[in-house]
Amino acid sequence: MSGKPAPKPRPSTSSLQQTGVYKAESIKDVAEFLNVNISDSVAVALASDVEYRIHQVVEEATKFMRHARRTTLTTVDIDQALRVLNIEPLYGHTPYAPPTFRRALPFVSGGSAPAGTVYFVEDEEIDFDRVLKEEKITLPKGVSWTAHWLAVEGVQPLIPENPPAIPREGDLPETDSGGAKDAVLRRANGVVSTTSGQPASSGTDSTTKKQQQQQQQQQQLVKSTLSRELQLYYTRLTSSLLPPTVTTSAADNLKRTAALASLRSDAGLQALLPYLIRWVGEGVVSSLKGGAQSEVDGRALEVLIEVIQAILDNTTLFVEPYLHQLLPPLLSTLLHSSVPPSHASILRTTAAQTLSKLLTKHSTTYPSLSPRIMKTLLLALISPEKSAGTRDGAIRGLVGVGKEAVRKGLIERGGAKVIGNECVREGDEDLANSVMDALLVLHPTRAPSTSKTAMENELDIAMAETLDMEHSADKEVADRLRELIGDYFAEKVFDDASWARAIVGIDEQ
Repeated sequence: MSGKPAPKPRPSTSSLQQTGVYKAESIKDVAEFLNVNISDSVAVALASDVEYRIHQVVEEATKFMRHARRTTLTTVDIDQALRVLNIEPLYGHTPYAPPTFRRALPFVSGGSAPAGTVYFVEDEEIDFDRVLKEEKITLPKGVSWTAHWLAVEGVQPLIPENPPAIPREGDLPETDSGGAKDAVLRRANGVVSTTSGQPASSGTDSTTKKQQQQQQQQQQLVKSTLSRELQLYYTRLTSSLLPPTVTTSAADNLKRTAALASLRSDAGLQALLPYLIRWVGEGVVSSLKGGAQSEVDGRALEVLIEVIQAILDNTTLFVEPYLHQLLPPLLSTLLHSSVPPSHASILRTTAAQTLSKLLTKHSTTYPSLSPRIMKTLLLALISPEKSAGTRDGAIRGLVGVGKEAVRKGLIERGGAKVIGNECVREGDEDLANSVMDALLVLHPTRAPSTSKTAMENELDIAMAETLDMEHSADKEVADRLRELIGDYFAEKVFDDASWARAIVGIDEQ
């Protein structure tokens, strides 16, 4: 006997075929159907790979089944799993029409034992005569989606996708009492109802019809796109800001203060923003048109400017898409020639401060915003035949834009010289004081302060160093100053040498 160990017996083919769920005989049957001869080892390897792929597909299909909150695996899950694995799905199998399998009868050939149980799909026999006589059913259009405009700048388009418009008050039937419709007076601050038996004053009749038409359309849009809570908030807010009564009481002032505080700090008002801005714009237009304004119009303009300030102060509101609607009310208040005289100064000052706040927050996002506003203000300042109020508003607006706007408008474009000549002819001291306040922005060490009175500012100028006309450099500064801003304002600036050099553009060492 030799010392070599006996070789281990090789596993038989039958033992290899029994491993796994997918049998090697199935692989050999498929190979024979395709006229391909493969060995037993290859069949076993392919069977194990097929079993692995089946497990992978079933595992992915099970994920879809669990996410669908089902406990039954369907053919749709298998198709989705095949798509995830980048395999073309099997067509013709749907969970809505599952195939019917029939068990085949055992077949014995050559006296051998019958094969395993065989199932087959039973084919349905179709009677063509019956199918042709049946009524044809048109398949509905498949589910799809499309985009449409819900609202364009706060206006809801009248398209089939949007809810229908609410009928106007004028379309309502007549009432039984008196046979006339109830008169609904709509102001810019909400709805004020009066009965048909109460006569309206002659002063309000002229403006009621136009306001009624505008406010009806606005209320219609508000009702069709806003929730009931926001509609109620809008009505309460506008009626508190501008009450319908001419005289205001302490309670009205408290309501107005609370409304502005709510508008300044409350969140969730983004959907209401376009309607508030439109309400402000229409209120400014209605208060400024007509030429002669009353005290009521002046107070209304002050409140509307405060509303714009509150909107800009609210950090939860996205105001950038509505800047082009906020600027016209501010510029109209600044440049309109017939602002109520008793409120002109405070209105233009507040509008300029609001404009400055708006540019500070959004000029970095829109670099062309400041130049466009400055161009409008320069046209109002330099154009001939402009009123003193328009020029005063343009000057205050340039101060709100910034120091460079003041230099460009009053000095480089000759705005100070033009106004100085008008002041010499007409003696308008208020306009001259506005120019001096604007030029004070260019002072190297001092800026205009609302906490100082005019006498205190004049005292500061009196204590400053004056230009020495015997000195050649100071004389040159004085000549240049007369050339830039004219003799009228140059004489007022001579008393402050630092101020004069800053206006001319000479930096002190």
